Amino acid sequence: MNPIELIQKGGVAMWPLILLSVLSVSTIIERLWFWGQILLKSSQTASRILDTAARDWDTAIRVAQDNRRFPIAKYLLAPLRLPHPDPEVFHLALESAADDQLALMRRGDKILEAIIALAPLLGLLGTVLGLIQSLSSIQISDLGTASTAGVTLGIGESLISTATGLIVAIVSLAFYRLFQGLWFNQMRVFRKAGSELEVLYRQRWFEEEMAYDEGMAPTSEAESMPQESY
Repeated sequence: MNPIELIQKGGVAMWPLILLSVLSVSTIIERLWFWGQILLKSSQTASRILDTAARDWDTAIRVAQDNRRFPIAKYLLAPLRLPHPDPEVFHLALESAADDQLALMRRGDKILEAIIALAPLLGLLGTVLGLIQSLSSIQISDLGTASTAGVTLGIGESLISTATGLIVAIVSLAFYRLFQGLWFNQMRVFRKAGSELEVLYRQRWFEEEMAYDEGMAPTSEAESMPQESY
């Protein structure tokens, strides 16, 4: 049985199932390409930015800007480019950037969720419609005779749509779970990199505050004494 005959015997529900399968395959390919690039460069990019930030903050900003095509670089760049923020503002910038980038990395998940839910239902609908069509031609007097042989064949063909819907849903679910696992792993990378960057910034901010306080301190005993008014 060739694909054309399979579609024809599957009934009208086969056409939306084909549409869902094409949508599922295109989404899976796009997500595989995306995650392939992320997994190869994410940890290296984060380490490069953090190592540079430990030595030179301004250079770390340029390194993050040069790697903006990676979500981890965009995440770290958001607080890095703030002009001398308070540590609490720095922390809020990290959280906001993490929410944005992690949400973008889940692009396509809603499509796969919809396919996983709709494909089995469409397959079941196609089977029900096929059964209705096959059984509508049966009369009570024909039961047990050779005239019902075609009905048995029609019932078997009507199950094609259910099998197709289940296949589409199973494949989509397998890759959906894979992408979910990759997303959770990336979330741990974000949390670790953000914590390390925040520690570096708090140390830098504390050193600057100490240097500022020392610069504002009186340089001699005479300067520290109040002047008398005349």
